[in-house]
Amino acid sequence: MVLLLATILYSGSSPRYNVVRKIRLLEQQVEKLHEGIRLLEALDASGTKANEFRYDSVSLSPPSTQKVSRCETIHIAMVAAGYNTSRNVVTVVKSILFYRRNPLHFHLVSDAQAKITLSTVFETWQLPAVEVSFYSAEEAATQVSWIPNFHYSGIYGLLKLTLTEALPPHVDKIIVLDTDVTVCANVAELWQFFALMRQAGKLLGLVENQSDWYLGSLWERHKPWPALGRGVNTGVMLLQLDALRTVEWRSTWTNVTRKVLRSYKSAALADQDVINAVVKETPDVHYLLPCTWNVQLSEHALSEHCLRDAEEYKLVHWNSPMKQMVRNEHAPYFSSLHQAFQQYDGNLMKNMLTNCYHNNTEAMKGDLDESDPCLDVRLEQKLKFRTHPFFLHYDYKPSGDHDVTLVAQLSMERVHMLDPLCSHWHGPMSLVLYTSDSEACQFLHSMSTHLPLMSRRKNVALHIVYKDRRSQMYPVNYLRNVALKFINTHYVYLSDIDFLPAFGLYDHLQYMLQTTSSEEKVALVVPAFETFLYRADFPQNKSQLLDMISSGETTEPYRVKWQEDYEPYVVVRSSVTPYDTRFAGFGWNKVSHIMALHAQGYEFVVLPNSFMVHMPHAPSLDIGRFRWSKHYRDCLMVLKREYQTELVRKYDVQFS
Repeated sequence: MVLLLATILYSGSSPRYNVVRKIRLLEQQVEKLHEGIRLLEALDASGTKANEFRYDSVSLSPPSTQKVSRCETIHIAMVAAGYNTSRNVVTVVKSILFYRRNPLHFHLVSDAQAKITLSTVFETWQLPAVEVSFYSAEEAATQVSWIPNFHYSGIYGLLKLTLTEALPPHVDKIIVLDTDVTVCANVAELWQFFALMRQAGKLLGLVENQSDWYLGSLWERHKPWPALGRGVNTGVMLLQLDALRTVEWRSTWTNVTRKVLRSYKSAALADQDVINAVVKETPDVHYLLPCTWNVQLSEHALSEHCLRDAEEYKLVHWNSPMKQMVRNEHAPYFSSLHQAFQQYDGNLMKNMLTNCYHNNTEAMKGDLDESDPCLDVRLEQKLKFRTHPFFLHYDYKPSGDHDVTLVAQLSMERVHMLDPLCSHWHGPMSLVLYTSDSEACQFLHSMSTHLPLMSRRKNVALHIVYKDRRSQMYPVNYLRNVALKFINTHYVYLSDIDFLPAFGLYDHLQYMLQTTSSEEKVALVVPAFETFLYRADFPQNKSQLLDMISSGETTEPYRVKWQEDYEPYVVVRSSVTPYDTRFAGFGWNKVSHIMALHAQGYEFVVLPNSFMVHMPHAPSLDIGRFRWSKHYRDCLMVLKREYQTELVRKYDVQFS
């Protein structure tokens, strides 16, 4: 799959000879890995030392006698902070999972926002034999905040120095990766080097830096931090944590850093400068890893010396602020591989890849009766969809106690509605996009071109819920609940993506909420109208709307009684009861929620000076299923009756 995507994405971006040669090389690598026929090369018996600095160190591999047990857990640490980094972590994890055969434990040093995102990603991903632990980046930052550093990663670029104290004592060794890497091999091969490091008494395993940065020859007056030769690159590190704790690692790097800062104003490459200064002063701590485990693609990288002789590329490191857009002759090829992992269906990673994993979770069918004629419909509510909250940058603080967030969900077929919505509603929004990995990637890369208004907004929280092949219906209520979960205002406006709110509705709702906020169970109803004209002029105010529909006007809010099948669009507190996920596809998904509000004692107050207009669109597949499938309609009625019975028992209410 990755090979196919890489071939397609890369087609036409380089001379054919180089493309064919490199793709064949990758094909051989994947084939060898998946068939398990490749034997790890032994160290050269001629006396080459494993810790010897050699720029062309391609073939240094652990002997086959150091194979990792199939059930041994491999520990991997990364620092994740912010929205973009969270997306990068997912891509790195995909590349690791694609090749792995062992249980994995990810240790993520993350800020508060990244923890919200990534904890949801992993919890809903439901990966077998994968554990995830989080550690506070804010706490770790207190240990390194005294180090002046002008690297583009900021203080987060120094946090890997704190891992000996941040991670629990029982974690005695760990692979440390930057979030801008693409893994191209089984990380168990890298894990094997720990045995050799321990035999040699080495504490740090790193690849030589593949540029002349630390030689100080890149430009006039270039003064890099102290390093041994070309230095080392910290994008990939093996840390013997137990040994580092024994030698008081924090004191070691702290003392060396303070000493260097007497001659240097600040660090330029964050933790890499500090590690190189330590290796320069105490070279015996370092073990040289093969260059193929950190093929560096910066503007100044000389990685061709590694690539020229390599049989396999184990890991690619985009160690440039430009990332995949870096000006490096090898970047187009490896970029295609990186994009392939971005677009790879993460649900395929759920397959069991190790015989050490025991699935103790309840089967999807649970306690459902397999003879139930509506089993196919009921199974929809059992699904947990992989979710990536805050897929885009979100930066909004509520303007007050009456601030309100517009909530809606959409599929890729409705993406064109986002910019018109942004032009009508300038307040915060929580939107959920139901899509595939490849479509999400395409959306991200094309947004600035096709959605200029949306791309400039920072108060729109866009969450991704990934399609699941097991689902046959659009999980509309599941999506609405995801949007409701990530709200930071006191009120929400429950809308749909194919409705455009009146201009100025955001300000009007805040004003109206000031008069009703003391009433806990009040749902403000925004009158909804419909147009069948695709190019109709949107009314600028209520007066124009009334002229268009030839209707009378009421100016004061008024209460209405709930009736069966009533489904208004309402403004309620953000603590509102969630939607019932048994209703997926077309029919009764929103009606059931309004019925629940009525059962809880909500009053419905219509705001006559506000409105929203439904914009025409092609019918969905679920509407077709409702119209043409008697089985679906019958099952929907069964679910409806069951739901009503549950509400009657729970709230002691009767429905007329």
